[in-house]
Amino acid sequence: MKKEIITKLHKSFEEAAYQEDGVEYWLARELQTLLEYTEWRNFLQVIDKAKVTCKTSGQEVGHHFVDINKMITLAKGASRDIDDLMLTRYACYLIAQNGDPRKEQIAFAQSYFAIQTRKQEILEKRIELIERLEAREKLTATETELSGTIYERGVDSKGFGRIRSKGDQALFGGNNTLQMKKKLGIPESRSLADFLPTITIKAKDLATEITNFNVKKADLKGEQKITDEHVKNNQDVRTLLEKNNILPETLPPEQDIKKLERAVKADDKKLLEDIKKLKRDK
Repeated sequence: MKKEIITKLHKSFEEAAYQEDGVEYWLARELQTLLEYTEWRNFLQVIDKAKVTCKTSGQEVGHHFVDINKMITLAKGASRDIDDLMLTRYACYLIAQNGDPRKEQIAFAQSYFAIQTRKQEILEKRIELIERLEAREKLTATETELSGTIYERGVDSKGFGRIRSKGDQALFGGNNTLQMKKKLGIPESRSLADFLPTITIKAKDLATEITNFNVKKADLKGEQKITDEHVKNNQDVRTLLEKNNILPETLPPEQDIKKLERAVKADDKKLLEDIKKLKRDK
């Protein structure tokens, strides 16, 4: 496929996209024209095949293929309603996959929507990564602050480790830090929080924030008093989670944050390669 044809098609597909509540979509009647199907009934056959593929893949068809009606203007000012569909990016991809790949427009659409879908997947991964990273960094900062606070009150680094482990024991239903690492298959040398889901990281952070606040407010001193305070706060946070049917010790471990970062970078590289491939003449 020549570069000028690719450029023209890319512009056409981009301009045909709509946005509603942050969701990108295309109209089937316009996609029909872009893919050069002259008969609506023939294009509907391709759409029906795409719906079957969508259902087979475990997706909700109604979320990707939305039936609508729209008014069109006829000759001499007359108008009438016609059937149409709002199509998600994934729906367009399935339609292209069920089209005739010998047609340049179909071949382009297959690559275009595959890349668009991949961009979305990468964006979602990046959002997930950023949320976990921010939660993890916040927990580190909160624990560092607590460590400094209790050091001034007679508790050394080993004592802080014991306090944190007792807090984990209260949060994780009787499992201390080391036991949770064994339960989740985490190396002893690695931090437990690097493998926890975001909700649990934030739970640990909240309990630690409350401990830090109350230690200062009540001027608590000594390892035992601070331990009691931290255990209480973790128990309170656990109670809140339980009310929402969340048991931290039963949640599966998340991918190591460091590996997740590398995976997203690899996805970025693959996306760039796909884009370059699409732009090259075939």
